[in-house]
Amino acid sequence: MSEINDRHNMADYQKTVSGFTWEIPEFYNFALDDFDKWVADKTKIALITVSEDARSATKLTFWELSILANRFANVLKDQGIAKGDRVFLMLPRSIEWYVAMLAMIKSGVVAMPTPNLVTGHDIEYRINSAEAVMAITDKPGAEKVDMVRAKLPSLKKRVIVGARKAGWESFDKSIAKASRVFDANDFGGKTKSSDPMLIYFTSGTTGNPKMVRHTQSYAIAHIVTARYIQDLRSSDIIWVHADTGWAKTAYGKLFGQWIVGASVLQWRMGSKFEPVYLPEIIERYGVTVFCAPPTAYRLLIGQVDLRRYDWSELRHSLSAGEPLNPEVIKAWKDKTGRQIYDYYGQTETIPLVANFPCLPIKEGSMGKPTPGHIVDIVDDNVAVLPPNEEGHIAVKVKPSHPPTVFQGYWKDESNVAFTGDYYLTGDRAYRDEDGYYWFVGRADDLIKSSGYRIGPFEVESALQEHPAVMESAVIGIPDDLKGQIVKAFIVLRPGYQAGSELVKELQDHVKQVTAPYKYPREIEFVSDLPKTLSGKIRRIELRKMEIEKAKNNYRRG
Repeated sequence: MSEINDRHNMADYQKTVSGFTWEIPEFYNFALDDFDKWVADKTKIALITVSEDARSATKLTFWELSILANRFANVLKDQGIAKGDRVFLMLPRSIEWYVAMLAMIKSGVVAMPTPNLVTGHDIEYRINSAEAVMAITDKPGAEKVDMVRAKLPSLKKRVIVGARKAGWESFDKSIAKASRVFDANDFGGKTKSSDPMLIYFTSGTTGNPKMVRHTQSYAIAHIVTARYIQDLRSSDIIWVHADTGWAKTAYGKLFGQWIVGASVLQWRMGSKFEPVYLPEIIERYGVTVFCAPPTAYRLLIGQVDLRRYDWSELRHSLSAGEPLNPEVIKAWKDKTGRQIYDYYGQTETIPLVANFPCLPIKEGSMGKPTPGHIVDIVDDNVAVLPPNEEGHIAVKVKPSHPPTVFQGYWKDESNVAFTGDYYLTGDRAYRDEDGYYWFVGRADDLIKSSGYRIGPFEVESALQEHPAVMESAVIGIPDDLKGQIVKAFIVLRPGYQAGSELVKELQDHVKQVTAPYKYPREIEFVSDLPKTLSGKIRRIELRKMEIEKAKNNYRRG
């Protein structure tokens, strides 16, 4: 990777992209080769863990965290866990999560990071699908695991953090007794770049989650995320607001950040998200790079007086997870003086398209392809489309498969995501004449009305510009005349009242902001929207609700 050894981050987009090559070594281990290279400086901070009330923080150096990881790696060995074994990991934002993750990577054990909100059914599905041999969790998680324990034949070992429970090994007691010296040869030697490292489950917006298995090379590939998208330096403190169970943590709180030697901050958030704590933490702890999902930005803008905070330390704001509405970008810049750099990626990849500090931003655009990727917009026959024509977002994986893109869903022989020379993301977009990419929506979310193709995101973005709208979700519902019509589900901001007058106002607003044929012919006001555990709107649930409603109306009729 010619640009990776350059100590300066991207200054010339075209030069960086054209000169970029992937150079992945045969043997590689993120924890041993990249994390541990910083331990010689015993003062260098790796992890800052902020308390729930944001008033205190625990700081660990690279050296301290490496020693703890060594200890837990030896615990894994003593428990009979072998290289390549799968381990279910469900912990909140905590020091222990990082210790367990680094220990497993050092050992070649395959981690299965899992969101803390999963239920017994989800746990059963994940552990059985991956044939996990160990579970690591806290007391609430242990209770969930034990509820389905009889249905988990592969699960041999259980480790609990911060508590005691019959049948569970104590994480804290085990680690205290373990040796602080780790020898990779005890686990069969150092890992290859092609060895499996972790398994993520897709967010399941359209069906059961699939297993995305990433190799050790996936970690080194995230240097692109850290250096070019996040513009990180070793002196930075980066805070990515994300649950430990999702790939967003791999994007912003683990791999690339520690490869460049930045300090990672995490907040031990309580059971309820309180937006006011975010600017307080940024100010109090000198966060220099911040990333949050669009939902968090919308709540911050709508519920917090951002102008009363000191933003002088923050130099770079980012967003990912869902498309970011232009109105949110404008409001954040107005209230903080900072631009939001949106980017696009998937659980199956690293970021594929991004806005970079060296390029002008087109508000609402995903930006341009990240170094190391050829991203095209293709039609149903996988032919590349010209500018301004909507199609499938496709990443070229032949003749050379980038280490950033998974090889296929594990234990799924169909590999339907790969067609010809491409990995098809399942998302739709178009590329403008300047090479910027514009998100339209999931392919299965597309609305077809009277011959028009309407992406839900463009209607949602128009609605978001109205001061009454906190959140919105748009779907197509059946219509005898038009095939489908646009329906919007809207969560109102405090102080606004649902009613026919507001419906008409919102419809007129959409007609003025975007093409008139895209306006929602039906609007339903709701208290909240169905979402995945990662916070993405589940439009499929809204469509199911409409289908069930139509069936009930038919029965009554």
